[in-house]
Amino acid sequence: MKKIDKVALLYWERGRLLCTRSQGKETYYIPGGKREAGETDVETLVRELQEELGVEVRPETARLYGVFQAQAHGKAEGVLVKMTCYTAEFSGTPRPGSEIAELAWLDSSGLERVSPVDKLIFADLREKGLLQ
Repeated sequence: MKKIDKVALLYWERGRLLCTRSQGKETYYIPGGKREAGETDVETLVRELQEELGVEVRPETARLYGVFQAQAHGKAEGVLVKMTCYTAEFSGTPRPGSEIAELAWLDSSGLERVSPVDKLIFADLREKGLLQ
């Protein structure tokens, strides 16, 4: 079974989670991305958030939130994505990087707009009272 290894940043305000939509895509994703060879979770998080949102993650503030797994969106049946989620502080104002078309603040009413693994994360945040 193939697994896609991703690391993501959970950043929410006022009951809504920051999500991104890539150029040419309709689905929104939690910011982050695939680990490169030899990278730690935090190194992946720092690199991906710089590329996608133009922010500088403070590595020492990164805290593991949880690990979620589901069918990978848009991939063959049986291809799973493992999403290791962190919270962290960062400097800078999130703005769309080169591959990002749009940023959006989504609450649980936006579930039809996110990937299967993100649906699990949204449900967990809502259950904990962190998401509307």
